[in-house]
Amino acid sequence: MRSAARLARARVFFGHGTDNARDEAAALVLHALGLPPGANAACYRRRVDRAGELRVRELLRRRIDERVPAAYLTGVTWFAGARIAVDPRVLIPRSPIAELIERRFAPWIAAARVRRILDVGTGSGCIAIACARALPRVRVDAIDISPAALAVARVNVSRHRLARRVRLISSDHFSALGNATYDIIVANPPYVGARELAALPPEYRHEPRLALAAGSSGLDSVRVILARAARHLRPQGLVIVEVGNTERAVRRTWPHLPFVWLEFERGGGGVFLLTREQLQAN
Repeated sequence: MRSAARLARARVFFGHGTDNARDEAAALVLHALGLPPGANAACYRRRVDRAGELRVRELLRRRIDERVPAAYLTGVTWFAGARIAVDPRVLIPRSPIAELIERRFAPWIAAARVRRILDVGTGSGCIAIACARALPRVRVDAIDISPAALAVARVNVSRHRLARRVRLISSDHFSALGNATYDIIVANPPYVGARELAALPPEYRHEPRLALAAGSSGLDSVRVILARAARHLRPQGLVIVEVGNTERAVRRTWPHLPFVWLEFERGGGGVFLLTREQLQAN
């Protein structure tokens, strides 16, 4: 595929939904031609008119010259099987937590006892939506400090017809929640330190800095979550937090906490789990 070869030669960074030139090119070409992501072989034999060819070329040009992530060019990505609208107001969903949600948080908690979930730093709403889809009896509170991100999340929640079960709340961490408690708190907070942020590939500069940067060490948001999560958890409740490459700093900063670091069949890491009781004991 010529488009894939162009992307490979340009050495664009893959990591916002795809991990190789072929899949990235397919997403861009299919979008430009108005074809569904799962297009069958017959679609690939269709003749492309001049207008379609120009649309493909323009998307490839922006992907290569401007280093715009493909998901921002197409306006859509997928998370835990759900179609999620994205634009530069929100981080592009890519958390390995999707795999845990698809398993309905097994084996860490019995799905039948989960009634309320909190999604901290919801961004596009992808985690909140995935939780509501996986656990149809659950209500989800999804919080974010960014009004722009909440506007995107509102679109996604509406499109999935989940407005009755997913409540979007403007909140700086837990500040707007009062005494609300949850069976599970899931967080994909900012966790990139200053030095790492400066070294990221140019694709990341299109994402909101607020969703990435977390102070000099990348721990600013994690520190708040660890300090305050217990008071918003029910007995035997779980807090699950993605910290990515900041895992080593987390281990070093809180050596007394008995973190369980989760493993994922589809790859990814830097996600820890703690119970309410473990947080309260330390």
